[in-house]
Amino acid sequence: MIQLQDISLHRGTQFLLEDATLTIHSGWKVGLIGANGVGKSSLFKLLLGELHADKGDLYLPGQLRIAHMAQEVSATDRSALEYVLDGDPELRRVQQALAKAEAEHDNHRIAELHAELETLEGYTAESRAYQLLAGLGFSTGDAQRSVKDFSGGWRIRLNLAQALMCRSDLLLLDEPTNHLDLDATIWLEQWLRQYQGSIILISHDRDFLDNVVGHIAHLYNQKLELYKGNYSQFEVLRASKLAQQQAAFEKQQARIHEIEDFVRRFRAKATKAKQAQSRIKELERMEKIAPAHVDSPFNFSFRESDKISHPLMGLREAQCGYSDKVILNNVGLTLQPGARIGLLGPNGAGKSTLIKTLVGDIKLVSGDTQTGEHLKIGYFAQHQLEALDLEASPLLHIKRNSPNASDQEIRDFLGSFGFLGDDALEPVKRFSGGEKARVALALIAWQKPNLLLMDEPTNHLDLEVRHALTLALQTFNGALILVSHDRHLLRNTVDEFLLVADGVVTEFKGDLDDYQRWLTENKRQQQSNEPVVERENRSLSAAEKKEQKRLEAEKRKKLSPLKKQLEKLEQALDKYQSELAEVETALADPAIYEDSRKDELKTLLQQQADLKRNAEETEEQWMEQQEALEMLEAELNG
Repeated sequence: MIQLQDISLHRGTQFLLEDATLTIHSGWKVGLIGANGVGKSSLFKLLLGELHADKGDLYLPGQLRIAHMAQEVSATDRSALEYVLDGDPELRRVQQALAKAEAEHDNHRIAELHAELETLEGYTAESRAYQLLAGLGFSTGDAQRSVKDFSGGWRIRLNLAQALMCRSDLLLLDEPTNHLDLDATIWLEQWLRQYQGSIILISHDRDFLDNVVGHIAHLYNQKLELYKGNYSQFEVLRASKLAQQQAAFEKQQARIHEIEDFVRRFRAKATKAKQAQSRIKELERMEKIAPAHVDSPFNFSFRESDKISHPLMGLREAQCGYSDKVILNNVGLTLQPGARIGLLGPNGAGKSTLIKTLVGDIKLVSGDTQTGEHLKIGYFAQHQLEALDLEASPLLHIKRNSPNASDQEIRDFLGSFGFLGDDALEPVKRFSGGEKARVALALIAWQKPNLLLMDEPTNHLDLEVRHALTLALQTFNGALILVSHDRHLLRNTVDEFLLVADGVVTEFKGDLDDYQRWLTENKRQQQSNEPVVERENRSLSAAEKKEQKRLEAEKRKKLSPLKKQLEKLEQALDKYQSELAEVETALADPAIYEDSRKDELKTLLQQQADLKRNAEETEEQWMEQQEALEMLEAELNG
């Protein structure tokens, strides 16, 4: 159990936590949320011992093994595989000791260390590291590349793999999906659901939080408040609490006015003196309840384009890629106003290549591009944040585009993106990644585009800005093509999907759940067709052969329990769906919404949410068990 008791934490003059209390039990998966800059990462540093509280007590279990994802990685010559294996210090310690014992021909010590290595599952460590790398989007050949050869985003993925490799009781993850695509995000989500220890997760991806955590810790006004449930349930509970708080505040204000009026009228009357004094004391000790309000400064939109074309843009028999390498063949695409398209496909399949081709950053290898007379593209990609003038302010960025616009008009516009007051005049170099992303979004919105091409626009954006972006895209009247690992954004802003895979672009007729199943099947096919890598061609040692036989025996033993578990899950799913149907029938009755039945309605809504969550989790478990069963059967038959 982890406990923070009356913790206060200051960074310079900034108060991050004041008398904050939080208890996290063993095995809990907790989402840590709050606006950017309120102290979430500092709380991680407190748990890691890198910061110390100014006041209060932090209780951690003895011998607690903590794994965390570093935000930076130095350029090292170590291979990606070795770097990931370094995440397990116990394994490295035994390996080094074993090498020393073998050099000294200490047979007794060698036997002891081999036993210890087996306890640590050391014989399968390399295989597990390969699986982590594959899950996070690395190819088999990447494993032997030097860390320094990877870009910054891919190095962060290596840090994540190293953290997952670490043998731990508590896993601290700070924005783990920021540099992942949708495929890797889904894989990570499934991995974390199987993790046996405790997790504290900082994320602004609501679907990711919904599918991983069972509690939410909300850092707000220097306090930590714990909610049971995932992020969607937190939203409902928080809204209800704010509504109750507002009602309590209004009721309290009325009571205060009554007391003050009584005191004024009867203070001088001896017969009422005691009553007046008691009410004065009541007024003094009454806790002032802060008025509930939604204080998000983000409420932006994409301004209407002055003119529009039909169609806006199109590709015909297009080959996309580079002169020496064609990535996409025979692409045919027509974009009409109102088109809302999400791009799906494995990492490296060509989603970004297609968007760069549409925006003109990459020329067609062959084929035709048609552009409407009034086409105006708004393009968002991460490299555009780097292209911002670091010395210029948000206001100056827009002023350069529209010299005739008044400062007040620009200030009002920037205010909807959260740049209030003097923030609009600050140089961009002082901004965080999230603030720079808001500047880029503001520049796009100001230019009145009629075609939005957006490649991972939510990286570095917090939940409030993501919500505002979702609403803005919903009301955008032009065409939209979106690549994102944020499934909530995809579900709520696009109405069709294109699948970019195997060198072609085709219509994907399913939803995101269907895409997740497609991914699983696609990976299975790739693994079955993949040539055996060199490391598997070498002769196995006696210990490795023994381990291989043990694993095969274990697989056979697992078949029967898996089948029984599938039957249980099917029965549970039928039960949840039956109960959910009953609850939804009750909710369809108009009478349930009468004031006199508020409590009954609240209970039914909670039951509905619980049953939906249980049904979804059970279905996920069924799919995972079914997949595991099929893979085991294939391995045993193969």
